[in-house]
Amino acid sequence: MHNRLLPGALALLALEPCGALADDSSRVRGKLEEIVVTSSRVPTPLREIGTSMSVVNRTDIQQLGYNALYDILRTQPGVGVSSQSGPGSVTSLRIRGEENYRTRFYLDGIDISDSSSPQTTTRVEQILASGVQRVEILRGPQGLMYGADAGGVVNITTTAPAEGLGGSLSGEAGRFDTRQYAGNLNGGNGTVDFSLSASDYDSDLFNAWENDDAPGDEDGYENQTLHGRLGWNAGDELRIALAARDVDAKNRYDDCFTVDTFAPSNDCSDSFDQRAWRGAVNLATGPLTHELHYTDTSTGRDFFTEQKFAFKLDGDIERAGYIGSFRSSDAMQLVYGVDLLTESIDDGFNDSDREQQGYFAEYQGDYGERVFVTAGLRYDDNDDFGSHTSYRVSGAYLLAAAFGELKLRAAYATGFRPPSLFEIAQNASEFTAPPAQGLALSEEQSEGYDLGVSWSNGSSVYLEAVYFDQQISDEIFYDFNSFGYLQESGDTRSTGVELSGDWDIYSAMTLRANYTFTDSEDISGDPRARRPKHMGNLGVSWSLLAERLTLGLQARFSRDAVDVDGTDLDNYEVVDINARLALVDDIELYGRIENVTDEDYQEVPAYNTSGAAGYLGVRYSF
Repeated sequence: MHNRLLPGALALLALEPCGALADDSSRVRGKLEEIVVTSSRVPTPLREIGTSMSVVNRTDIQQLGYNALYDILRTQPGVGVSSQSGPGSVTSLRIRGEENYRTRFYLDGIDISDSSSPQTTTRVEQILASGVQRVEILRGPQGLMYGADAGGVVNITTTAPAEGLGGSLSGEAGRFDTRQYAGNLNGGNGTVDFSLSASDYDSDLFNAWENDDAPGDEDGYENQTLHGRLGWNAGDELRIALAARDVDAKNRYDDCFTVDTFAPSNDCSDSFDQRAWRGAVNLATGPLTHELHYTDTSTGRDFFTEQKFAFKLDGDIERAGYIGSFRSSDAMQLVYGVDLLTESIDDGFNDSDREQQGYFAEYQGDYGERVFVTAGLRYDDNDDFGSHTSYRVSGAYLLAAAFGELKLRAAYATGFRPPSLFEIAQNASEFTAPPAQGLALSEEQSEGYDLGVSWSNGSSVYLEAVYFDQQISDEIFYDFNSFGYLQESGDTRSTGVELSGDWDIYSAMTLRANYTFTDSEDISGDPRARRPKHMGNLGVSWSLLAERLTLGLQARFSRDAVDVDGTDLDNYEVVDINARLALVDDIELYGRIENVTDEDYQEVPAYNTSGAAGYLGVRYSF
């Protein structure tokens, strides 16, 4: 009984466990049968979902080989990234043109947002790819299940526990004196299971700011991450689980000011510390499932100029909640829950906190295993901004077509974002000038829909096309003249098309491609900054020597983006190549060359990106 309970109990662990359910070796075959959990917070086959989702599995992550997780996420449709140079530098990840802070990030069920940042943003530049097994990306407004805004939800899963005892050790080195060491140990016996991963990344990188002409002034980055999971099957229907995470990082950068004279300086650094944990109790009794969970995420950032302390930002997010489901039959299920949120910040001048309570329910119906519909409602009550109601409806219709299966789907959803504690505090600060000083902000509201069609022949080809249209009402924005936040009545809009396809050309070669067109306009109808109108990815994987050698190529391009002042940003094409070679059964040699054509481009004006850089590593698995 325990052996049957473990995967099911892992699946019920809200967002944490979904990676344990997927077959990492799957490409096109069975893609629509893949189990995902992010859309409705319960395990559901992808073929039954009416929302827009993409999945990156462990095989993809290892083959791409990137150190920063955001470089892996940007290979997916609808996902754009702009970074001020390399790993550790300020980075924005945008889904369908929406800012990073409009997207919720969960890692093994832990909300890893930083409430001390200006808009309660997840510091995506601090997430290493090492130890990550799977990522699910849910695109569009998702206020129903998560209270999220217009961007969506990114659900990250680390290496899952497994029966017996296993693990891996790896070491990598490359250009810019880059070194990374990583290890994982996991095991289980049907009653108790665990997984522990650690990584240590260190790179001198390069001189990021083009206005810094000091020779040898590299802007480096260090990151040490420790993450663990522990589970106990206390009975045939009861599971208790714990996940914990500790990140210590240091970043060197340019363009700051001295502490005493406020003179410009390029000797700048900051430290990032995040400690988070999540506990959950899961109970499955016949048609009912129950989960109680609690999460605490504490983030601290200290800033220095010329080795002197400048200022700090501390934040904490606590979440407690309940998720339940009732399946009356194979054709009907109800999902419902409670989400209690407490967030706080302390920057040395302002120390504030607030609470928000959320209650949600969703109906899921299956009509003849061909038509699938969902309809749900969420009610939130925020200490500062009162109540708000969000909802989502979706549908999927399956039919046989052209020697395969055609899926038609549609979804409409809403969300909202209350002004962050930082935004409120900034407008109340004596350092802020009119018109932002003292300006009372109200919540933003978002809504959007998408229409999609996909086709698969069930064996070698998967094609998908999606049209999306979403808007934000009364967007809050930073005003550089008053050093505060303003808000205007009106709608900010993003519309576009996402095209993607997978093709198993034959058993040893796979082709993947996607293209995204995004037309994103502000209230005045002008293009929103740093959002390419055209972006796309092409990936090729080729296995040789009885699958002991795998060669890969990953190319991406960006076109027609503008900066905050309306000037054109660089158009660019970047090509990376990678390889994996099994030396013996347990030892693998891997490597990659990033930006193999040495493309010279900037994602953020005045900040350099890496030229051609090679990396080589070895991995031992047991």
